[in-house]
Amino acid sequence: MSLTFHWFLPTNGDSRHVVGGGHGTPVNAAGGDRPPTVGYLAQIAKAAEQVGFEAALTPTGAWCEDAWLTTAMVAQRTERLKFLVAFRPGLISPTLAAQMATTYQRQTEGRLLLNVVTGGESREQRAYGDTLDKDARYARTDEFLAIVRGLWRGETVSLTGTHLRVEEARLTRLPDPVPEIYFGGSSAAAGPVAARHSDVYLTWGEPPAQVAEKIAWVRRLAEAEGRTVRFGVRLHVITRDTSEQAWAEAQRLLAGFGPEDVARAQQGLRLSESEGQKRMLALHGGTRDNLEIHPGLWAGIGLVRGGAGTALVGSHDEVADLIEEYRTVGIEEFVLSGYPHLEEAYWFGEGVLPRLAARGLWTHPRHAETPTAAARPAPVAAV
Repeated sequence: MSLTFHWFLPTNGDSRHVVGGGHGTPVNAAGGDRPPTVGYLAQIAKAAEQVGFEAALTPTGAWCEDAWLTTAMVAQRTERLKFLVAFRPGLISPTLAAQMATTYQRQTEGRLLLNVVTGGESREQRAYGDTLDKDARYARTDEFLAIVRGLWRGETVSLTGTHLRVEEARLTRLPDPVPEIYFGGSSAAAGPVAARHSDVYLTWGEPPAQVAEKIAWVRRLAEAEGRTVRFGVRLHVITRDTSEQAWAEAQRLLAGFGPEDVARAQQGLRLSESEGQKRMLALHGGTRDNLEIHPGLWAGIGLVRGGAGTALVGSHDEVADLIEEYRTVGIEEFVLSGYPHLEEAYWFGEGVLPRLAARGLWTHPRHAETPTAAARPAPVAAV
């Protein structure tokens, strides 16, 4: 089976330096180097589309532009690329979200994927009017996705839950195709929700052995639910013609932020309630020492950036080898990014993807045998 690769739209700004932000930390000054205009984001999206990425992840939070609105505009400037739109269930009605997804699919000819983000930071959630604690947010996400899934099946849904209530909810049109659900979370409360509702479980880029443990955990939970889940990993990437060039670029990025920048970012990130963020912080301990935590896996970006904080670093062949190592433990999808996102899309797309294709591990989406919109069955209307 061909591996799947997605890119990233930096709706918090882009730069030749690491752009911080997320999980309680503000976007740093580098985010203003290349503002996240629709024009610039469309450049990145078209580059990703050209070299062979399947989709582009767009983040959610107070530190970036709105993902739904931004990708709806960028989609009009692309042809094939899908958009992995991150959104928070607690901030929108499940019926409205199901309807929005249906509209998005119809207007883009099926180019929506959904990244469900329960929300790991209570401070930020309260700013949006959400006062539930973390475990309650996961319980609400469970109810939310049960409603959305039912609506997408064409059912009339009535549910009186602990956190959500809908009465005789029904869609007049159904999405075609139904958007796949990507879901992440490392806490005990996250696993069962992922097992019941996700199509793809996403983890941040921990070393392969730790990723294997997460995969085994979610796979056991999914099997208990009678379901099969695919697995993906979220990473940055620095790939060059030689290993020396790639590591020199990593050192250049590291030199772009000083000790005071690291201390400030780490202070904010240590307040995070996210179990995944805590695991990211543990990889580097807040210091610049021993940042290569696994051969070719570098934790330097996580010193100043919340969320995904590790990068694949090396020559094109070395990065391809590490991707194969992740594949061996069960990873099928890779959500990647790099600074700046426009240039790094080409470095990876023109350097690593052809090598993976030569190994029989990847096929360009334009060559994949998929039904056209005209060949797909017509969506069933709910009346």
